[in-house]
Amino acid sequence: MELSAYLEKEGGLPKEIITLLDEIFDYQELPKNHILLANGSRSKQVFFIEEGLLRIFYYKDGKDITDYFFKEDIFFLSVESVFLNQEYHYSYELLENCKIRVANYSKIEALLDAFPKLNAFVIMVMAYHIKILSDRVCDLQFQSAQNRYRDLITYSPDLVLRAPLGYIASYLGITQQTLSVIRATTKF
Repeated sequence: MELSAYLEKEGGLPKEIITLLDEIFDYQELPKNHILLANGSRSKQVFFIEEGLLRIFYYKDGKDITDYFFKEDIFFLSVESVFLNQEYHYSYELLENCKIRVANYSKIEALLDAFPKLNAFVIMVMAYHIKILSDRVCDLQFQSAQNRYRDLITYSPDLVLRAPLGYIASYLGITQQTLSVIRATTKF
């Protein structure tokens, strides 16, 4: 969904704010496999995915570990870089050709005091991401691999069709062989 349509539908923001944000966010078309942010980088950018899929990953003991997937209609940024001026510990890789909107956080921040509705919207987006993180931690701590896969199929069925199975397995915290067994034995 285009940024302006998303802001109108999900944010309920007035046209004036939507127009300002649409002007602040640059439009980029980026190719599959592009690294949007690299481990060790610092970025003050805020991103919105209009079209496409990306994954957040890191390396541990020489292995590539998928931490999360982002797809259409979501804002994201490097919390470490934007708010703490620290290097980012993950990398963002595009898994599809993507249409992305990008803005420097300082441009958005400059509008927050002037537009309380925008401030409330930003707080709502941040709360949504905190909930995503909380759910992810709970899933990894308390759910079996089979239940994590079932939830993935229930809440993001398209993800299994769009992302390589190795990345899906890594995201679930299992090997690709275990994922194959779960897929073969699980009926939905």
